[in-house]
Amino acid sequence: MAAAVTTIESVRVLAPLVITFLAPFALWYFRKNPNAREGVSFAAAALAFISVASMIPAVLDGSIWTYHLVTFFPGVSLKFAVDGLSLIFAIVATFLWFFATSYNIGYMRSLKEHAQTRYYFCFAVAIFGAVGVAFSGTIATLYLFYEVITVFTYPLVAHHQDADGYHGARKYLVYLMGTSKLFLLPAMILTYVLCGTLDFNLGDISRGMFPPDADPKLVTITYFLFIFGLAKAAIMPLHNWLPSAMVAPTPVSALLHAVAVVKAGVFSVSRIMLSCFGVDLMANLDLGIITAYMAAFTIVVASIIALTKDDLKARLAYSTVSQLSYIIIGVAMLSPLAVKGGLLHIAHHAFAKITLFFAAGAIYVATHIKYIPHLDGLGRKLPFTFAAFAIASLSMIGVPPVSGFVTKWYLANGAISIHHYILLLALLTSTLLNAGYFVPVIYRAYFRPPAEGVDHSHFKEAPLVMVAPLCLTAIISVALGLFPNTFAVFVDAFGRF
Repeated sequence: MAAAVTTIESVRVLAPLVITFLAPFALWYFRKNPNAREGVSFAAAALAFISVASMIPAVLDGSIWTYHLVTFFPGVSLKFAVDGLSLIFAIVATFLWFFATSYNIGYMRSLKEHAQTRYYFCFAVAIFGAVGVAFSGTIATLYLFYEVITVFTYPLVAHHQDADGYHGARKYLVYLMGTSKLFLLPAMILTYVLCGTLDFNLGDISRGMFPPDADPKLVTITYFLFIFGLAKAAIMPLHNWLPSAMVAPTPVSALLHAVAVVKAGVFSVSRIMLSCFGVDLMANLDLGIITAYMAAFTIVVASIIALTKDDLKARLAYSTVSQLSYIIIGVAMLSPLAVKGGLLHIAHHAFAKITLFFAAGAIYVATHIKYIPHLDGLGRKLPFTFAAFAIASLSMIGVPPVSGFVTKWYLANGAISIHHYILLLALLTSTLLNAGYFVPVIYRAYFRPPAEGVDHSHFKEAPLVMVAPLCLTAIISVALGLFPNTFAVFVDAFGRF
């Protein structure tokens, strides 16, 4: 029986959205003063995080914040809502924006990148889109902000404005915009026809939006249209846009893989499964277990592909494809332990993966090395960078006490609780594969002599504004493992079976 939920209708819900909406324009205003421009990013990140955090006490008390902005026609409105699930994504996005800004300064200035104001502008709009997705109270609202993220991250992927950049960006846009138009829009229309509304059912993850007499075949079709329409979640075979987007600058890769884009995808899939269809309907139509096996396939196959990649960012990209499906498989198993593990991984993966991409970028700025065979011996020249990389790698593998262990503990116990041991085998296999593609990187850096023909004498750590955030995010990843209730309280506040 779901606990009683109190609704708080308040304009305060709009505060993080207003801050993140105005920030890009302030950045543009200070475009001729780089220090002031970057200062705006720091200030906006801090204010957005504080405004999100101010809503925590009421949510943990069992309340849901809402604000209805406008009704387009009956059942279709622009409405915002903040519950436990919203807070997980919004806290991660706004908190990591602060670290990403510091890192951006070191990366963009060290490499003397062009179009820096455009870069910061689009980066800030992507955070605005992420907060909008997190706070969406209706499917229509979610769709709007989901597309905002896609449109404004396209210039970031194409940032270098060369043939590779445009090719990767085109693939990025075709996959994400194409699937949202071909699948997500029809899914919304079918949902409206079947339910008479696009408002999420918040506060009761068992029931969902669909009436008891809804045609099971139409409900099933609608469900899979949603799954394939939300291609930012990178479930195979709709994953190829993500490795192709690695042509972007490394901080953009961090944004894509840890903060805004892919997290918007897995958050949206989780929201659709739990607040649109609901646990009972998902279980009755076997939608959850089918999705779990799709995610298990993605987890294992993407990990195998990652083993074959010598480009460090490409290996991390396929790692992301695999790790995102940990979130999907957890929610899709529909058991309390598995759902908790899946939703926790939204945060746990974010801190570890942004550390890994920050480290990859710091290595490139310091050495201009991109390929794993050339990393031999670099651990002694870049000790802080590789220490952070090692910690984040342990989280991806699932070694205690780092946060990834907490995720895998919940997921493994969740698979056991529903007696689907093939899913458990997929999780255990992926853990071995994770070790297979991360441990050699660490081993090369610390235990091999420098690669032949690579002169290490002039190498030193990247600028402090880059190394400091990657070390701090690694430390936070450990802290989340030591204090697993940090984000678990939001999962508990979001839904009780």
